[in-house]
Amino acid sequence: MGGQPKYVAYVGTYTHGSSIGIHIYDINVEEGNMTERYVVPVNNASHMTKSYNGKYLYSIADEGVEVLRILPDGGLEPINQVGIDGMRGCYLSTDKNGKFLYVGGYHDGKVTVVHTHRDGRLGSIMDGVFHKGLGSVAERNFRPHVSCVIPTPDDKYLCAVDNGVDQVKIYKINEQTGRINLFDILRCKLDSGPRLLTFSRNGKFAYINCELTNEIVVYAYDGDGKAPEFEKLQSISVLRDEKTKGSACCGMKLSPSGRYLYASTAGENTAAVFEVNQETGLLKRLCCLPISGDYPKDIDVLPGEKTLVVLNHETNEIRFFTIDYEKGLLVMKGRPIKVDTPNCILISQYED
Repeated sequence: MGGQPKYVAYVGTYTHGSSIGIHIYDINVEEGNMTERYVVPVNNASHMTKSYNGKYLYSIADEGVEVLRILPDGGLEPINQVGIDGMRGCYLSTDKNGKFLYVGGYHDGKVTVVHTHRDGRLGSIMDGVFHKGLGSVAERNFRPHVSCVIPTPDDKYLCAVDNGVDQVKIYKINEQTGRINLFDILRCKLDSGPRLLTFSRNGKFAYINCELTNEIVVYAYDGDGKAPEFEKLQSISVLRDEKTKGSACCGMKLSPSGRYLYASTAGENTAAVFEVNQETGLLKRLCCLPISGDYPKDIDVLPGEKTLVVLNHETNEIRFFTIDYEKGLLVMKGRPIKVDTPNCILISQYED
C-alpha cells in the first residue's frame, strides 16, 4: 500500500462471437494504452457502475443485474444476480448511502429500485415505475425509453432521462421504503431525444446529450429550495459538420478533474472534446474529429486526461487518441484492441 495507484478498465460487451462478458484491462498510464488480463463471463454486459463504497461492480446482464466483488488487484469475482421484474435494463447508478441501486429500462420504459445489502449483494426490488406518454417521432420515439437514471449530486432526487418522450422525470425517493414518487418533470426540446445526463463535479451544473438533435444542453442545477431547479444555459453541437444526416449522439463522459467533457457521435463517427468553464459551467468546443471506426458507443479518458479511449461497437475495437488541448487535436496512437461489440467502459483505481 502507499505506492503509485494502479488502474484497470472494465469493458462490457455483448456476448456473441469471441466476447463472453466483461473484459478486464490493465492500464499503462504513461504509455496511454491497455493490456487485457482476462474476461469474466456476464451475459450481454451493457452498462456498469461501482457501489458507493467502491467494493463492488454492478453490471446489466440478461438475467437482470450481475454483482461482482472488486478484488484488491482490480480483478472481479461474481457474487450474485438479481432479476429486475421487467425487460433488460440499460443503465445503472447508486445512491450516496449505498442503500439502493437504480436501473433504467430502455425497452420497457421502467425505473427500478433495488435494495443493496451491506456486503454488496443485491436484495429485493423495492419499487418499479413504468413511464407513460408518447413521443412525436413515430418510427423511433413513439413510447417511453428510459436511457439514464442518476441521482442529483445532493442525493435529494432521482433523474430518469426518457429518450422516447423528451423528458427527464424527477423522482423523490422514500429512504425507508425505497418507493419512488414523481416530483417534477424537466421537459427537453421536442424530438431532441435526450440520452445521458451527468452532473459537474461541484454539483452546480447538469449536461444532457441529445441523440436526435446532436447537441449537449447545459443546465444550472439548484437543489436547495423546496423543488429542484434546472435552468437552461447553453446548447452546443457535437457534430463536426452540421449538414451531416443520420447521426446520433451516444457516449458522454466528464473528465475526473471536471475540466473537460467528451462526447461521441454515431453516423458521423466522431469524438468531440469540450472545455468546461468552472465558474459558469458553459462548454467551449476544442475539437471534433473522426474516430476511424463505426458507432463509437462509449468514450472515456485515461487517468492523467491525456489519452481518449473510444469503443467502436460496430467495428469491434477500442481505439486510443492523444488529446492536444492547446491545439484542439486528437492524434491516433498505437494499434486498436480488437474486441467484439464493446458497449461500455468503466475505469477503476486500485492499490494491491
